[in-house]
Amino acid sequence: QVQLVESGGGWVQPGGSLRLSCTASKFTFSRTGVKWYRQAPGKEREFVARMFAIANITSYKDSVKGRFTISRDDAKNTVYLQMNSLKPEDTAVYYCNTDYNGEDYWGQGTQVTVSS
Repeated sequence: QVQLVESGGGWVQPGGSLRLSCTASKFTFSRTGVKWYRQAPGKEREFVARMFAIANITSYKDSVKGRFTISRDDAKNTVYLQMNSLKPEDTAVYYCNTDYNGEDYWGQGTQVTVSS
């Protein structure tokens, strides 16, 4: 069964950092690529970052450029989202997403709360 599992969310004060992880089963990120999305309360889910199967190609939502970094550990088949200089507006449930064999897969999400 294809499965994505996120972890690493939590509460952090503004200016703080968190690292989210997304681990996959039944396929490898090195072949599919991966995206991170987030959904804040009352808002639509939005794109945050993407890593293509070719690992040195990434893209980011403008508001997180320079603060967030997506990376991948192929040995662990895990993708990370390092989030620095967090702001209250980054508060959301974060999801990893991939397309495998024409099917769209999502993790269960991990909550990130940025507040003082």
